[in-house]
Amino acid sequence: MQLAPLFPIVHRILQPTFPGCLWSGDRTCKAIALTFDDGPHPQYTPEVLAVLDRYNITASFFLLGACVNSSPSIAQAICDRGHWIGLHGYDHRSFPMLSPIELKESLEKTQLAIYTACNLSPEKVRDVRPPNGLFTPKTLNLFQQWKYRPVMWSVVPEDWVRPGVTEVVQRVLKQVQNGSLIVLHDGACGGQDVAATIQVLIPQLLQQGYKFISVDALWQQFNTSQLVIGNR
Repeated sequence: MQLAPLFPIVHRILQPTFPGCLWSGDRTCKAIALTFDDGPHPQYTPEVLAVLDRYNITASFFLLGACVNSSPSIAQAICDRGHWIGLHGYDHRSFPMLSPIELKESLEKTQLAIYTACNLSPEKVRDVRPPNGLFTPKTLNLFQQWKYRPVMWSVVPEDWVRPGVTEVVQRVLKQVQNGSLIVLHDGACGGQDVAATIQVLIPQLLQQGYKFISVDALWQQFNTSQLVIGNR
């Protein structure tokens, strides 16, 4: 059973329930974030970077610490091109299955791997996307305690089950709107098609007038909107 049709419904339920997470950006601004999970991969990630270079697109990558250690030069290539880097855990274990000590170690090991590969200080790598999208209120409380920023999603075309490039592109185009936070995968599951997918997808989104920004820029929009709400 494919879950793609359910994700927009899940998003509408979870976003107001967990408002401290980043689910999307400014709905009045025609800017979106293109993000990639599960890398870096020695083949798929360079293919993605080549397409992003071609269109001069800024994206965000949520990296697995184990993959960074396996492909440090690819992680460095992501950083050198100015893409935003976040954490996806060390080895893709679901966060609710980890004890607080294990979760902290997973994040810190990933930060260390990124620092070793990219010379990017841990203080600059604080965005976390939970593997499999699974988290609990306790998880979020720990993130807040440890000063991490939880990043979720608004467009999930379920590319990891490989429904085909055309289907993934159609799913994104059907759901995308101002502020969308799009999740694709450049790892072992789904990465086989990702470069071909964005080669088709990016020109169509550009033609529709969308600007691609980093997750950090979405956070800036989010914080500005929260400030405005707080001053009302």
